[in-house]
Amino acid sequence: MSACVPTRATDSHANAHRTKRVHPPHSPPPPPHRRFRVAGADVSASIAVFLIALPLSLGIALATGAPLQAGLVAAAAGGLVAGLLGGCPLQVSGPAAGLTVVTADLIHRYGWRTTCAVTVLAGLAQLALGCVRVARTALAVSPAIVHGMLAGIGVTIAVAQVHIVLGGTPQSSVLANLRALPAQLAHLHPADVAMSALTLALLLLWPRVPGRVGHLMRRIPAALVAVAGATATASLTGLSLAKVDLPSWSSHALAGLPEGPVLGIAAAVLTTTLVCSVQSLLGAVAVDKLVAGRPGLSARVDRSDLNRELLGQGAANIVSGALGGLPVAGVAVRSSANVQAGAVSRNSTMLHGVLVVIAALLMVPVLELIPLASLAALVMAVGIQMVSLHHIRTVTRHREVLVYAVTTLGVVFLGVLEGVLLGVTVAVAVALNRLAHTRITHDEKEGVHHVHVRGQLTFLAVPRLSRTLHLVPQGAHVVVELDGSFMDHAAYESLQDWQNSHTARGGSAELTGRRTGVRTTEPGCPGDEATPADTPTGTTSGTTTEAPARTTAKAPTDEPTTSTVCRCHPWTPWRNHQCDHPQSAPPSGHPGEPTDRPAPGAATPGDTGTGPHPGAGTGPNPNPNPSPSPGPGGHQLARGISAFQRHTAPLVRGELARLAREGQRPSQLFLTCADSRLVTSMITSSGPGDLFVVRNVGNLVPPPGEESGDDSVAAAIEYAVDVLRVRSITVCGHSGCGAMQALLNSAPDSVNSAPGGARTPLQRWLRHGRPSLERMADDNRPWARLAGRAPADAVEQLCLTNVVQQLEHLRGHESVARALREGTLELHGMYFHVGEAQAYLLTGMDGDQLFDGVGVADMSA
Repeated sequence: MSACVPTRATDSHANAHRTKRVHPPHSPPPPPHRRFRVAGADVSASIAVFLIALPLSLGIALATGAPLQAGLVAAAAGGLVAGLLGGCPLQVSGPAAGLTVVTADLIHRYGWRTTCAVTVLAGLAQLALGCVRVARTALAVSPAIVHGMLAGIGVTIAVAQVHIVLGGTPQSSVLANLRALPAQLAHLHPADVAMSALTLALLLLWPRVPGRVGHLMRRIPAALVAVAGATATASLTGLSLAKVDLPSWSSHALAGLPEGPVLGIAAAVLTTTLVCSVQSLLGAVAVDKLVAGRPGLSARVDRSDLNRELLGQGAANIVSGALGGLPVAGVAVRSSANVQAGAVSRNSTMLHGVLVVIAALLMVPVLELIPLASLAALVMAVGIQMVSLHHIRTVTRHREVLVYAVTTLGVVFLGVLEGVLLGVTVAVAVALNRLAHTRITHDEKEGVHHVHVRGQLTFLAVPRLSRTLHLVPQGAHVVVELDGSFMDHAAYESLQDWQNSHTARGGSAELTGRRTGVRTTEPGCPGDEATPADTPTGTTSGTTTEAPARTTAKAPTDEPTTSTVCRCHPWTPWRNHQCDHPQSAPPSGHPGEPTDRPAPGAATPGDTGTGPHPGAGTGPNPNPNPSPSPGPGGHQLARGISAFQRHTAPLVRGELARLAREGQRPSQLFLTCADSRLVTSMITSSGPGDLFVVRNVGNLVPPPGEESGDDSVAAAIEYAVDVLRVRSITVCGHSGCGAMQALLNSAPDSVNSAPGGARTPLQRWLRHGRPSLERMADDNRPWARLAGRAPADAVEQLCLTNVVQQLEHLRGHESVARALREGTLELHGMYFHVGEAQAYLLTGMDGDQLFDGVGVADMSA
């Protein structure tokens, strides 16, 4: 036994000491009162956001036809009010490009004062929606509709701003702007075109300056550089062109009573509320994803409260509209810049609002030097970017192109509300068509009847399914291929009744397909009713699997049927169990299971596990008596490869071909344990070419330059950092690690003996985990801990400590140290609890070493 661990386990004083450190008190004292402080990171982030918001606010106000001060009022209200009251601390609100078309149409129809009143009413509607807590319901809108709406708005903005870029005046609609474009091209204004071209060139080229100089220059927002460059050029050259005109604040128009038809005003309020709310909620979800990608930040910033975010946006719109500002919504560009600039609280958003107020009051002479053509070019570039190629590829992959295209065209030619309603209608029609459209075919090949079902099996398809199945003659062998993901109760019962009837008459039925797993048993056998209806094809108890399976029901015979029926669930391969054919079944024991396989939780020779409790693993298991029969394993390997070639290879062949041509370019080195329960691609949602993975017993990183060092791990680290240029390295431990259990159970002299004196290669390798034991025994070092609970036992504590220790070893490698100094590499610690299927990320290396749980990301955006 290790000298440091048993002592701690038996000594009451040490136990009491560690209990205080691991288990927090049940009634902690109230935190001391602290004065209001603003973190330096929030100050720098607020300046970065302000520099982006200032030109964009003026440009959006120009694009809507509103007074230019209205953009500044909206930016200030969004920063101060939504920043203080909103539920997403790091989201920056203000005048958004997505609201440009709506606001421009309102100003054209009802005038500016009524538009301000509509903004106030929309804010009240948002308050009502937040009070009834319907924020999550708003996210049920198909992403194809949202992306189509933004694309349509982007096209409308870009077409309108082209006229200002060319020195003219935009028309009231897209069609009118397109018709007037030839005449505008015939009457160009060279000064406006020159300033617009300069602005676009700076916007495009500034982020692409290479080298260290470019890295420093990119800290200044491209939008600010573009507008400032055009302004300085126009002032120095004395060009004659239209510039920003900010009237005195004393003449600024405030909101008035709405004037116009009631239905028209109601539709305007509904449209403004819809666009503001959906854009803000989707922006909050996107900010959550950005925060989750920064482990050090996710521990300090709470996940967004979407209903509170609606309340904050509603209050901001009320204040902005009442003070004569544009409608307010969450803005993706500014929010992303806020997170990337290092903001840690809502103070950065509020400070950005304060800076906008100061600029609006004190910088009027400077702002009036900005050419309108430069602002128009800036807004035109934003509109073009709203037509995202990434979104188009995404909706194409999910077969939502029709919904996207209809929504986009509807917004461009009919209006925002009309386009969204049209998109919703098409989305519902497409969903109903997919649900109802099922293709069922029947053919015969070499005496085997094949029934192929493509699509979802619902009650609407039952008559055609029944007719097709009854075309099969009695006593024939039938293969029913189900190529879909859903089967309702009616279809399930119809299929089961036919199968029972067909097998009772001497036939045989085989169910297979891309998503198989429907359990088929012989008539009368227990478990016929075990598969619930109304579950997706290939699922049981609500669990979906992509692993193909094949289940066969044969005609009853006089032969014993103990091993002839497959009763596997779709996830059976994950449970280390395979259904074997009768001839491969062992002579005794459970069907399809080797006789030397232990019962769950039973001890095996050399087992280093601690028992069958959840989370206890087996890790490395030096079992000296493996099964002498390789047959079942060989069949399992062949079946798995065959399933890959049939179902997965056609889907990934194109991507793998690209990787074969271009070579691997992974962004991460993932160093984890060799435990079979850790599926790295599954827990990281990664695919081919994403991860460079190194696995070993205990996820150990031997320190470099020692006699006991390991060239294999060191070579992989050097290759990943110096050749592949990975941007991050993650050391991942896991619960129930057999290597950590072996460290705790082994005597120190066997673990830390000289290379020539160690008894086995495993013991020689585990010597690299010795520093982790010493770290856990050191009372002067803080213990690594989990957020929300204490470690379950000494094994889990050592697993956490080992991740921290191996990260220190990793820093000792020359290539890693050099990349860290250059700022091109990040190190991350991760802990995966197998029994909970929960991942934890290390949030701090210095001081408090906390592993914080990673929440469920909302994928609706």
